[in-house]
Amino acid sequence: MRVSDDSGQAYSNGHIASSNGSTPRKPLHTAVNGHISSSLNGSAPSFANGAIKKPSPVRSATYRGHNREEVVRILVQGLLDMGYPNAADCLSEESGYNLESPSAAAFRIAIQAGAWSEAEAILVGSPRGDSIEGLLVDDDQHGEGLVLAEGADRDQMLFWIRQQKFLELLDSRNLSMALMVLRQELTPLGHDVHQLHALSTLLMCPPEDLRAKAHWAGTVAESRKILLQDLSRSIAPSVMIRDHRLAELFDQVKQNQINQCLYHNTAVAPSLYSDHLCDREAFPSRTSIELQDHAGEVWHVQFSHDGTKLATASQDRTVNIYETVTFKRIHELKQHSAEVTYVAWSPDDTKIISCSQDAKARVWDVETGRLKVTLHHESEEPTYGVTAAAWRPDSMGFVTASHDRNCQLCYWSLLAENPETPIYVWPKGFRVQDVAITNDGHWLVALDPQNIIRIFDLQTYREEPPIKTSGKMTSISLSRDGSTVLVNFAFGEVQMIDLVTRDIIRRFKGQKQGEFVIRSCFGGAAENFVVSGSEDGMVYVWHKENESLIEKLSGHGRGAGGKECVTTVDWNPRDASMFASGGDDRRVRIWSSAPPPVDGLSSLLNTPVARSDSGRLSAMRSTL
Repeated sequence: MRVSDDSGQAYSNGHIASSNGSTPRKPLHTAVNGHISSSLNGSAPSFANGAIKKPSPVRSATYRGHNREEVVRILVQGLLDMGYPNAADCLSEESGYNLESPSAAAFRIAIQAGAWSEAEAILVGSPRGDSIEGLLVDDDQHGEGLVLAEGADRDQMLFWIRQQKFLELLDSRNLSMALMVLRQELTPLGHDVHQLHALSTLLMCPPEDLRAKAHWAGTVAESRKILLQDLSRSIAPSVMIRDHRLAELFDQVKQNQINQCLYHNTAVAPSLYSDHLCDREAFPSRTSIELQDHAGEVWHVQFSHDGTKLATASQDRTVNIYETVTFKRIHELKQHSAEVTYVAWSPDDTKIISCSQDAKARVWDVETGRLKVTLHHESEEPTYGVTAAAWRPDSMGFVTASHDRNCQLCYWSLLAENPETPIYVWPKGFRVQDVAITNDGHWLVALDPQNIIRIFDLQTYREEPPIKTSGKMTSISLSRDGSTVLVNFAFGEVQMIDLVTRDIIRRFKGQKQGEFVIRSCFGGAAENFVVSGSEDGMVYVWHKENESLIEKLSGHGRGAGGKECVTTVDWNPRDASMFASGGDDRRVRIWSSAPPPVDGLSSLLNTPVARSDSGRLSAMRSTL
């Protein structure tokens, strides 16, 4: 809100210029984003949040439909972020708008300086007369405290501040003062009993383990910066703009362009100069290579983490490993006595696990192709196979899964004295169809076919609250950051579930499923796509953000059982223009944007494959 010179300074919301409507009685230095800044050209000090500092040309209150004050304040913050403080001062001086109110600036400085009493006084409006780094705050400067964002909890903010104070006292080994803060300042808030208990356990923590157990990375200054960022989200933006707001807005613009671009498949961010659109011709929608080395249905394909190799598992009891330049086969692993259901690359790509219906998992050396160790699920019913496996980040420990209720999850270590004996076996009572471990090694995610996604803490083996679903599931696939999981459902839908909130955040529809195990994966340079096989012989590709079905690719021909089933897909993690699929027709297709090497490839899709065994095996059916 702009006013004439004799009307006094004002906020855009009508309050007299100061912290949250209170009137400053003593002069303050102008504070821009927490930095003390002298007024330009000898002008009088100014106050907050849209206050007019000097007469300026009359301008519209809006800029192309946007609130002028908001635009200017965000630009001032952006200039400071980019390292142009003089330009920020000039813009603030010429426009008449400051970045923050005096109290917001004082609050920022108090948090950065660790002046916890002053920070609390500003937050809640308690009268104080302290001075922080030259920023003089009068005894009624704070009024009723900082204006908070809608839904913010002032007690929660006080808890965060006092928690930081407690942790810093622990870090400096001032245990008596830390205990006093815990008892007299944190406990009376009664805000988070579970967190209070966790903090109390830190009192007995060795100094060298404190930061790790408190999840407190970096220096004290860095932790205060993170605290300020958390606090700023709870403060009304008219008082304190969230850090790096201009960059956030640019990110949103770019993400919106990506979301609108159905075929965005590059890790390079769009330019701000022009609107963005990717060419469909650059999308991997054509089969460039077809691998025909398997004599049975292909049940799983997986690229190595560096993208240089591809492993394929088959009903024919073998695993093939290819290099991904010419797709020459470099190993054929064939010591399993039954169908191979799954393959899993170690994070360092030096080893691979193969899982089989013979109730065994085998670990292979990738360079030599030699068998390192054979693992057997001790079971009362050895007819149940090993369904899946997942590695820990160290490439030495891993988990295998089984349909056997008596031995459904086993944790193994290649560093153990006897690597053929599991380190831990989870209590019996459920079955596991698929399993995954987050990249940080913290969470184990297991698919129980009885409509439950089970989540375990891999450090303690303790089960967390599970995710209950509305239908039978056949496979799961984690995002790179481990925050979301793709779940294939037998009723013909792929769902994307947030592992933290347990909410379904996306639904991908169209593919056919019901009888067999069908797998999906995230794909693209920034995981912009979701790809799934289907029981109608097609490969389905959706845009991850807007759920649009962007491609329905004619994937595989009929198998010996008469089904046109695409069982498995995987996207090359290092080559965004390549993914692989496997199906009942015994073939593995490599999809890219390049044209196929020979004409007439599509005519082969519906050609039946002659074979001696009869149909698809019931062991890979989604029903148990």
